Amino acid sequence: MDSSEEEDDFPSIETITPQSKIDSTYQSHTEKGIRKLCCELLDLKDAVENLCGNMQTKYLAFMRMSDEVVEMEHELVELQKHISGQGILVQDLMTGVCREIEDWNAIDGNNVASQQDDELEDVLWSEADNPQVLFLDNVDILLAEHKVDEALEALMAEEKSSPELKGLTDTSSSEESTYKSAFLKRKSTLVEQLTEIVQHPSAKTVEMKKALASLIKLGKGPFAHQILLELYRSRLRKNIEVFLPSCSLCPKTFPGTLCKLVFSSISTATKESILIFGDDPVYTSRVVQWAEWEIESFVRLVKDNAPSPDTVSALDAASNYILASLAFCSMLEPQGLKLSKLLLVLLRPYIEEVLELNFRRARRLILDVTQPDESSELSTHLVSPLSAFVASSDIVLVDSGIRFMDIIEDILVQLTPPAVMHFGGSVLMRIAQLFDKYMGVLIKSLPGPSDDDNLTELKEVIPFRAETDAEQLALLGMAFTILDELLPHAVKMVWSLKKEGKESNDDIAASAATSSISGELKDWKRQLQHSFDKLKDHFCRQYVLSFIYSREGKTRLNAQIYFDGDGEDLIRSSEPFQALFAKLQQFATVAGDVLLGKEKLQKLLLARLTETVVMWLSDEQEFWGVFEDSAIPIKALGLQQLLLDMHFTVELARFAGYPSRQVHQIASAIIARAIRTFSARGIDPQSALPEDEWFVETAKSAINKLLAGSESEVDDDDDGHIISHGNSISDSDDTASSLSSVESTESFVSASMGEIESAGDLTDPEA
Repeated sequence: MDSSEEEDDFPSIETITPQSKIDSTYQSHTEKGIRKLCCELLDLKDAVENLCGNMQTKYLAFMRMSDEVVEMEHELVELQKHISGQGILVQDLMTGVCREIEDWNAIDGNNVASQQDDELEDVLWSEADNPQVLFLDNVDILLAEHKVDEALEALMAEEKSSPELKGLTDTSSSEESTYKSAFLKRKSTLVEQLTEIVQHPSAKTVEMKKALASLIKLGKGPFAHQILLELYRSRLRKNIEVFLPSCSLCPKTFPGTLCKLVFSSISTATKESILIFGDDPVYTSRVVQWAEWEIESFVRLVKDNAPSPDTVSALDAASNYILASLAFCSMLEPQGLKLSKLLLVLLRPYIEEVLELNFRRARRLILDVTQPDESSELSTHLVSPLSAFVASSDIVLVDSGIRFMDIIEDILVQLTPPAVMHFGGSVLMRIAQLFDKYMGVLIKSLPGPSDDDNLTELKEVIPFRAETDAEQLALLGMAFTILDELLPHAVKMVWSLKKEGKESNDDIAASAATSSISGELKDWKRQLQHSFDKLKDHFCRQYVLSFIYSREGKTRLNAQIYFDGDGEDLIRSSEPFQALFAKLQQFATVAGDVLLGKEKLQKLLLARLTETVVMWLSDEQEFWGVFEDSAIPIKALGLQQLLLDMHFTVELARFAGYPSRQVHQIASAIIARAIRTFSARGIDPQSALPEDEWFVETAKSAINKLLAGSESEVDDDDDGHIISHGNSISDSDDTASSLSSVESTESFVSASMGEIESAGDLTDPEA
């Protein structure tokens, strides 16, 4: 009992299908299905291939049938014209005969019917025997059958042989006028048929030339020449319409291909004109005029299909247009077509617009230094010269210089030699203007006199500030590197291609091109130097003013220093000029580190700083007003000290290795003014002043003492005093620091103490 219940609750295991059987069964069905599907796919593939083959065969057959249909249509049209011509002739003949019969019947009546029949027969036979009628009928048949060659020969032979056709404009009688008009009418019909042959789209070149020659024989030379030019114009328009959609797909090859289409059409038309019509000046002038019209259309096409003019691709396309079109113009010159001047005149406004908009875009990118373009890869050869200033300045400053050169080179690399040849001066001018704008950005980064109180300038966003001497020198060094190395190198690479392009011409043209290049580059470098001088002068002026004036507004160089003193101080220069010596020595030390390898710039800056000091002293009216004030007593020692300071300044410049003619001239002017001022106050310079040699030797001695004193101990108190030979030099605004050692002093622009002894006096005009 229990066992049966268990069997009912749990069915026998034999009723359960094993998993292996399920897998084998379904797997076999799946494999069969896949194989069947593969077979069907293979069959479908074969069917598709057969279908493609059949389609190709049927397509070729269809094309052949289409050509045959076109030819058949042409033949049917010709046959229809022939039948129409014959029908017209028969109809005219029947109408004329019937009209004559009716007229005769009406006049003579029925009694003379037999006589009229005889007369009609005679008239018909007489007209049939008339050679003019026979000729016209023959020509009509030839024209109806479009046998233009035979019709031309018949007309030409008749015109030469018939005395009635010698002067087609004469109408001496009605009969001759009627025959001439009939002759001219058939001649006009032949001209129309020849014109149709020339203008037919499927006309072959041989047929076209033959038809044009026939028109010339008919006295229609100007008309045939016009048809020829119009034919090439229409062909050119069709080729351009087919080609224009590809301008956006192939921007690099588009200019060259478009130039080839236009100028090859002009060249072919010119050759065909000479071949068919000869060297007749009338036809030659028409070809030249037609070519000029095509050049104007070409320039309009260039403008209408060029990229946006403010993009680099537009400049590249414009340069390629100049390159390709001028090359084709030179190829057309042997054919008597000189189109290069006209082409340049027409292209110049467009090229100038592209250049102007590209440089405007460059100006925006350069002035917007707050948004560095991180996506653009920096040129490796630019990073090397400018990256030397990264350690001494803000990275944004160096990035701005690298960006400036990248933008300039992106523009220059687009220029082809012909573009440089004809538009190089404009490019150089715009580069100089762009460099001037960049110098303006750098000037704003330097400290200025209104940094503390000019609120409007504080509102302007300045991405980087050069506060320390090292940062300011790095800024100047970067600008000088761009001016002296990077820009000339970039321009030289492009302009050398222009020079190489002119080497193939004659010597006179090459010499003229070389002189033109030299003149352009000299003017350009002069403009760049002027822009850099503005940056350099601004730096030197602010640097000297920060040395002369303290933060409280007091001046270091005032006239009071020449009223105090008992004469013992004349063994050296006055304290402000000693501080100037220390300041310049400190500046030279920093410049030697920051501007390593740029000794030329170091000397320029030191010379300009010295010039700025004496210029300030020469122009400072408050300084001279004290000497001219009669209420303030003056001494001869003050004049002597002032003259010694001027000699000291000149000797300092000579010793440091940057002798400046301007320093010498300004110092001489200050000495002359001081002598005049003191003489007006009653002091005799002849008796009060020693010889010039004394000033020179004393100035040299003072410099030697300062150099020797650089080894002594320097004590800086809270007011910034510098101790030298027991005398303090006030430097309340920390502008002077300790003098360098003898070794560092000798590196003060590569000067040594021994060089002082060989320097001339202040009166040497070549100093």
